[in-house]
Amino acid sequence: MKTKNFKITGEYIELIKLLKASGLCAMGSDAKYCVSNGNVKLNGNVELRLRAKVRPGDKVELDSNEVIIE
Repeated sequence: MKTKNFKITGEYIELIKLLKASGLCAMGSDAKYCVSNGNVKLNGNVELRLRAKVRPGDKVELDSNEVIIE
């Protein structure tokens, strides 16, 4: 599994925006598709909310990639 850290400047970032900004998804439509199909995990649980608030300390997984929010 590939792990990378992603630093945010605000209190949180929406899940689909994070997927695009971190490079896990090329386009916003790809991010929406992955979340809607249950391919994304937030802190180990399948996350189906497109605009779930992801905060520092959270971990997002998609396929064999993992992003840790700072």
